[in-house]
Amino acid sequence: MGFCAAMQRHKRYVTLVLVFLAIHHATATVIHYSIPEEQKEGSVVANLATDLSLDVSSLIRRKMRLDIIANKKYLDVNKETGELFIVEKIDREYICPTKSSASCYLKLEVILENPVRIFNIEIEIVDINDNAPHFRREIIHLDLSESTQKGERFSLSNAVDPDVGSHTVKTYQLSQSEHFKIEVQTGRDGSKFGELILMKTLDREQQSRHNLILTAVDGGTPARSGTASIIVQVLDTNDNAPTFDKSVYNINMMENSPLGSLVIDLKATDLDEGSNSELTYSYSLYTPDKTQKTFNLNPSTGEITVKEMLNYEDFRIYDMEVIATDKGVNSLSGQCTIKIMIEDMNDNHPEISIKSFHSPVSEDVEVDTVIAVVSVSDKDSGDNGVVDLHIPDNMPFKLRESSDNYYELVVSEPLDREKVPEYEITFSVTDRGSPPLSDNETMTLQLLDVNDNVPQFPQSFYTIRVNENNAPGALLGSLSAFDPDLHENQYLVYVILERETANTSMSMLFSINPENGNLFALKTFDYEIEKEFLFHVEARDSGSPPLSSNVTVHIIVVDQNDNAPVIVSPWRAHGSVVEEKIPRSTDKGSLVAKVIALDTDSVHNSRITYQFLQVTDATLFSLDQYNGEIRTMRMFSYRDPRHQRLVVVAKDNGEPALSATVTINLSTVETAVKSYSDMTEVPLEYDIFSDLNLYLVIGLGSVSFLLLITILVTIVIKCQTPKSSKAAPPSRNSVISERNSTIADSTLVSNDAYWYSLFLAETRKGKLVVRQPVPKGSRYIVSSLPRSTGVTDTSDSAASTLQYPK
Repeated sequence: MGFCAAMQRHKRYVTLVLVFLAIHHATATVIHYSIPEEQKEGSVVANLATDLSLDVSSLIRRKMRLDIIANKKYLDVNKETGELFIVEKIDREYICPTKSSASCYLKLEVILENPVRIFNIEIEIVDINDNAPHFRREIIHLDLSESTQKGERFSLSNAVDPDVGSHTVKTYQLSQSEHFKIEVQTGRDGSKFGELILMKTLDREQQSRHNLILTAVDGGTPARSGTASIIVQVLDTNDNAPTFDKSVYNINMMENSPLGSLVIDLKATDLDEGSNSELTYSYSLYTPDKTQKTFNLNPSTGEITVKEMLNYEDFRIYDMEVIATDKGVNSLSGQCTIKIMIEDMNDNHPEISIKSFHSPVSEDVEVDTVIAVVSVSDKDSGDNGVVDLHIPDNMPFKLRESSDNYYELVVSEPLDREKVPEYEITFSVTDRGSPPLSDNETMTLQLLDVNDNVPQFPQSFYTIRVNENNAPGALLGSLSAFDPDLHENQYLVYVILERETANTSMSMLFSINPENGNLFALKTFDYEIEKEFLFHVEARDSGSPPLSSNVTVHIIVVDQNDNAPVIVSPWRAHGSVVEEKIPRSTDKGSLVAKVIALDTDSVHNSRITYQFLQVTDATLFSLDQYNGEIRTMRMFSYRDPRHQRLVVVAKDNGEPALSATVTINLSTVETAVKSYSDMTEVPLEYDIFSDLNLYLVIGLGSVSFLLLITILVTIVIKCQTPKSSKAAPPSRNSVISERNSTIADSTLVSNDAYWYSLFLAETRKGKLVVRQPVPKGSRYIVSSLPRSTGVTDTSDSAASTLQYPK
């Protein structure tokens, strides 16, 4: 309902307006104003109240308003003051786009009520130079052949300017160019346009494109302008022949370059374009066939590559001529010369040739003697062909250059076949290329032996021990010598150098195998007679002249336990049983008897110990195992039997041990016998057997033996005479008889026999027994002095003491 009422009110209003308009058009006048375009918003154009002679105070009551006819509302009126002002910026070119030269107006109506009056207002929009000229195309393209004649004209599209009058395009300007200029022309409608004129002949090869700037300038103040780019593309004609960078190319190429290797990439240039610049390459008729077979030329790209293997030693320089031809209608061509120089590579190994070689040579060859002549060579050139020859540093040889690439191998140090029998001499040759190549050749130099070494024994002194009683022909040892020489210089013969010992030749005692040096004994040795031998053995080679050396041999006869102990005390006149008497009043610890045994062996074989083999009462007697003394362990009692039997064994320390026994029958008596000792003789032993004359020993032994036989016969005779009941039997160890002539004689005889037997035994061992008188009441002392030391030894059988109680 509201909407319908509004529509009715609007219709009545429109009807009223139309009535007033009709009255106004019949009587109204037109008011003219001129304003420039582009005025600021709010700018006052005029005061309509003043210009229309209206009361300003009545304007509100009369409801003054402004209507726009066929235009946008750019202006409005102030209903209180009547001022006409701009409400939106006015652009003449926008309002009147097609009226570039005619005037441009805005038509308005001012309406008043009470009473109604209508005024027509015409506002002229005056043009200002607010638009610059512009071209419809910002870039203008022109294609001109480089053969275009000077003076040719080319029309250019004109610029446009929406402004009118003097503000429109007035002239054209062209950027600086030596080839073109611009002339301004006026069209029938008064518009301005320019013509481009060619002032200088074009050359595409020098400049294929010209960039020009065309400027359109209007007549405003200040003047405005617009620009467009003119791009002149120069079209090619085939007016340039192909050319190479150089007329002659010098190329160095390594030999043995792989097939297909690039030699050069020829790039001829043609300043033309298109087909006029498309080139083909070919060999000229002056290029040798050898070169064309060795190198391949690509006709399209101009690349020259290796077709066959290059060898500096075969061919070193290649010459060729290459032609480049374009594909223009009237083709043009250019040519160049190429010289390919092959550079040597170190591709050939140096070679060694042994011209002469002497082998074998004698080891005593003189220093500086030529052994071999060697030549070296290398097919390469320059440093690649310069070679150096070497041999190992640790050899007694040196190289001496005799002539160009010839060397002599000479001896630099004395040779010794025994140290190095042969030499593997390696000749190494190396060139000076990079990398260097080398080769080697090995030869074997053998040395001939010279008899320059004497036989050598492993030892300078041989000590050989041999047991006595050896079997004749027994091997004593080997005295093999060594000779580092060869063949007959090495074959050795062994001999014993003659030396007599006690009128006995060494060759009678020993024998040596002349081939291997084995030493043999020819007789059986007896330690008790011969203890050592000293002689020399010589080893002689078979060289010419022969060389020899000798060695000292010391044969030591080692004692064996081949002699049993001999009991020399107590004296046994009848068999092996000794009869002794002893007083029953003998004190404890009294010496009853002393057993002395002698052994002609030496060292441990002669060490004797004593033991009871049988004893009647073991509690009554004791036996010292070292000196053989038998003593009472207690005094005799009435229960002890009158007869005591003691069996003593004397055993040496050999392996196996040998022994001797003596039986002593003791009888106890009640009557004491005075001891006698008016004069006794004590055997003293001095060491005098230092290499004692063997003849003296044999003589003394013979005399002692005869004297002993005599004494034994005398004793037997005396023992057969009747004895007094009070007389005691002769005894050496214990005497219980009174000093009477008979007992004294028998005792003296018994003592003499004992001392002579002791003398005989001891002298065989290299000792001397001397009888000396001892003061009355003294004890008999038997001492044995070893020859070698001179020190009295009272142990074992070497020393014994005889005691006679007073």
